[in-house]
Amino acid sequence: MLVRFLKTLFIFLIFLYHSSVFSKSTENNNFNQRYLSNYFSALVSYENGDNELAVKYFNSTKSILKDHPYYLDKYVESLVLNNKVREAINQIKFFKSKNNIDNFQTTLLLTIDALKKSNFNKASDHLSYMKSILIPNSYEQIIYDILKSYNQLFLEKKISEVKNYGKLSKILLAFQYCYLGDDRANNYFTALLNLEDGDYSRYLFFYISNLISNNEYESVKSLSLKIEPITSTLLILQSKNWIDQSKFDNFSKIFSCKSETDVLAEIFFLISNLYSSQEDYDVSNFYLNISNYLNPKFIFNFSLSAENYYLMNKDAKAKKVLKKFNDKDGIYYWYRIKKEFNILKEAEGKENSLTFLNSKIKNLKLKSPKIYFDLGNIYKGFKEYNKSIENYNFALEGISKDSDSYADILYRRGGSHERLKDYKKADEDLLLSLELSPDQPYVLNYLAYSWLERKIKIKQSMEMLLNAYEQKQTDPYIIDSVGWAYYLTEDYVSAEKYLKNALLIMPEDPVVNDHYGDVLWRLDMKLQAIYYWNAALSSEEVEDKLKKDINKKLLFGLKNS
Repeated sequence: MLVRFLKTLFIFLIFLYHSSVFSKSTENNNFNQRYLSNYFSALVSYENGDNELAVKYFNSTKSILKDHPYYLDKYVESLVLNNKVREAINQIKFFKSKNNIDNFQTTLLLTIDALKKSNFNKASDHLSYMKSILIPNSYEQIIYDILKSYNQLFLEKKISEVKNYGKLSKILLAFQYCYLGDDRANNYFTALLNLEDGDYSRYLFFYISNLISNNEYESVKSLSLKIEPITSTLLILQSKNWIDQSKFDNFSKIFSCKSETDVLAEIFFLISNLYSSQEDYDVSNFYLNISNYLNPKFIFNFSLSAENYYLMNKDAKAKKVLKKFNDKDGIYYWYRIKKEFNILKEAEGKENSLTFLNSKIKNLKLKSPKIYFDLGNIYKGFKEYNKSIENYNFALEGISKDSDSYADILYRRGGSHERLKDYKKADEDLLLSLELSPDQPYVLNYLAYSWLERKIKIKQSMEMLLNAYEQKQTDPYIIDSVGWAYYLTEDYVSAEKYLKNALLIMPEDPVVNDHYGDVLWRLDMKLQAIYYWNAALSSEEVEDKLKKDINKKLLFGLKNS
């Protein structure tokens, strides 16, 4: 915070030095008195990320914008971050001069303005200037290249050359072909969906949208059947919901490949998502707001803005964005409820957040496997295992056994049964999960550890755990389980090696500390054992039963020692 303040102060002093504020005239002295504080407040607010307040102060000091490019740049950026793109463009036009329109962002916004008005020749002029101020080999260079190729596409109505930017180039060409109504668009969308080095599932939406525009409804329905009902992204789940209800017109209501602004909006969403993945959330929101300005119909894109604010710990702004989703927005309304619930849970804890959640669930129109799955996980996290089982049951009823998620839900439901000590049902779920999806390391670990705790099937448990460990050699829970299996087979030397490694990864975990204390005691390192038992007790996550067991060991040690 101090560094940021000093940086702001330095910028401000430079700004003042070059300003007429130091004039000896009476007029300028009055000017000082009226505006000096607001100059500084605007810049400080901007540097602190409070763009709403920054805009307020910038608005009160407009008289200096024409003569101070840095000040104008930050004013414009603050406006865009407040989702006031149109106003930002208007301010640039009003205050522009040869001296103050010299950065990428202001030139970009003028280019966007021309493209939105289909003034492609004017856009070409702005792009020519943009090229002269670019930093080579930067993200800005890529944005320029994209805009140049698309502006040419809109002008000439033919495929424009796209530089080789790997997967990005395939995305850009897919939309170019789609814009031109060329069948090759579907080939590109399909190719993107088949890539395995990232998540390109978003392009299923545009593939479906393009098929619908060509009245290929049977192909759309066939694609819908392949959509995973639990793990798919929100946009794809929303698409499936529309298809299942035959609401095909909803796709064209929010996006059309034939619209220049819609296509450009998607490109800027892509850029925004890239910055978000790199945790550069302010820049992400800047480009996202440009995307939303170009295509305000694609309301679901606001979920990225909400996510950015949430990750920035700006809960008030996140909740403001979330209000854009209502009960007509299907799965996105559920996303809103879940995100508001998470914010409330972090601020006020279990009781109030659950009260909020339960009140919202009662009136929730859409009941989907995804929602039941999420509810199952929430209740399980709060140790309300009966409710978690109830919701997992509903989730399983809504999907087929062929679904990739079926085995996972059985694993989670089995865990809830196990916590309730209903071992018969727990084993049934976990074994069926392994039957449907063999050798899953976390299922192997959970079932084997449960057997170890019950002192049954020790040899089989060891085999299962070594299988899990072979797949996940850095997972502390699996390492702990292997160590504990060796402990139960009285191979204390091997047990110590594994448990020590688990402790290095999770030094504050009460169970691992307890286990390590036990093996040290068996190795006749009793003072060290007591240390780790006490460390387990000091953990905030230690459960009552474990606490009772440790206190007993501290008093009497371990039996048969």
